[in-house]
Amino acid sequence: MKGREPGPPGDRVRAAVVREFGHPPRYGEFPDPASGANSAALTVAAAAVSPLVVSRAAGLHYSDVSALPFVPGIDGVGRTTEGERVYFLFPSPPYGSLAERVAVPKDHLVAVPEGLDDVTAAAAANPGMASWVPLTRHAPVRRGESVLVNGATGTAGRMAVQVAKYLGARRVVATGRDEGKLRALAALGADVTIPLGAAGKEFREAVRREARDSEVGVVLDYLWGPSAEAILSALGGPDAPRGPGRIRYVEVGAASGTTVALTGAWLRSSGVEIVGSGIGSTSAPDLRAGIGEFLRAYAGARFRIEVSVRPLSEVEVAWPGALGEQRLVFTVP
Repeated sequence: MKGREPGPPGDRVRAAVVREFGHPPRYGEFPDPASGANSAALTVAAAAVSPLVVSRAAGLHYSDVSALPFVPGIDGVGRTTEGERVYFLFPSPPYGSLAERVAVPKDHLVAVPEGLDDVTAAAAANPGMASWVPLTRHAPVRRGESVLVNGATGTAGRMAVQVAKYLGARRVVATGRDEGKLRALAALGADVTIPLGAAGKEFREAVRREARDSEVGVVLDYLWGPSAEAILSALGGPDAPRGPGRIRYVEVGAASGTTVALTGAWLRSSGVEIVGSGIGSTSAPDLRAGIGEFLRAYAGARFRIEVSVRPLSEVEVAWPGALGEQRLVFTVP
């Protein structure tokens, strides 16, 4: 759906602009967003690209509300007119974070702690909240229990391994398809790694064994699809592992599939609770609080994240590799 460019005539900013779904954003001009009584005008320093941003730019995400043209980007780091350095979240469409300036509701701002630079804060906040919020709000880690991260070799999964360990998980069990990347997770805190392979019988048996031996209490799933079915089947049924509490299964992403098959009998016989973590599942105050907690933890714990930094002017060239091995962060002059 195409729309007329908003904003007052004359005032323009340099920005990445989506003018056609299915094509990379182009660097150009867009109306300067006007701030109001309940919003803050920010000068953007850095903004990262997440799977959500890419999906929205393609017109494919369930939360997409933008008419063309629009500026992509849901978060970033910037400075207020008073000079305060803040992480910001969810500018109002059609404005996004991949621009020189942005207007954001005042209650969507989180202070960035000293010792955490702009690029790192912009890169880490989104994947960090994808594990910090589930493990502190939806399924808090209990003393003595372990966490299984399904899809631990991606950016969010690697951060989840570190966050789970930081929050006191007894052991962290990590799954992934690339065995080389899985082995590297030991340096980030993974105690056990299970290759996905075809997510068949061998995989299910390994998950069931670790769930029992490590007393897995939480599963963070960034993949869904076939691997989720295999894990759920390993955790359910009459022979399923039974720990001291119910296993909380948190669906965070769907990189491998959008659906799973569940039978009523399995659900009735399992000790598993399935919840989601994403837009709409967490209150705005809880989300802001969780992000602030994570950024402060990052500043002290020095979690690790791999980052690729490009100037915003190169957005069209860099966009096809936005979801590569490293977190893509655009800096704004």
